[in-house]
Amino acid sequence: MRRRYSFLVPRFKHAGTCFLIVAATLFSVQTAFSAAHKRITGEELETMRKDGSQITVVDVREPELFIKGHVPGAINIDYYDNAETSILKLSPKDRIVFICHGGPMGDELSEILTKNGYTNVYNVKGGMRKWNGPIEKGAKAGK
Repeated sequence: MRRRYSFLVPRFKHAGTCFLIVAATLFSVQTAFSAAHKRITGEELETMRKDGSQITVVDVREPELFIKGHVPGAINIDYYDNAETSILKLSPKDRIVFICHGGPMGDELSEILTKNGYTNVYNVKGGMRKWNGPIEKGAKAGK
């Protein structure tokens, strides 16, 4: 009876090597994802603002909307006004948090920064639509 199943043995001959390849692949994928930006809630942003560490909140909505109300201390870098270049002037040492209308524009700009070596990059899930924290009104120029 043992002979009947002997054809299975060659298939598992390199099981250890296959395991190492799969493990290495999974580790690389996890490392790649860990380098990406993080999506946070408005509550998490509020906690970050209060913890005393340097943070730059970047509102990427149009200036007219920014003036009507934004996260206190945020700067405005209009997504539609060459934001891809402007955001690269931000300090890579800071924690940078993007907020927009609903999230996608912040995700896009966050990816640009992470691809350029920035490591502490965040985007607020749901953007200003989900922001329930304090609101500041008026203009504040971007960096």
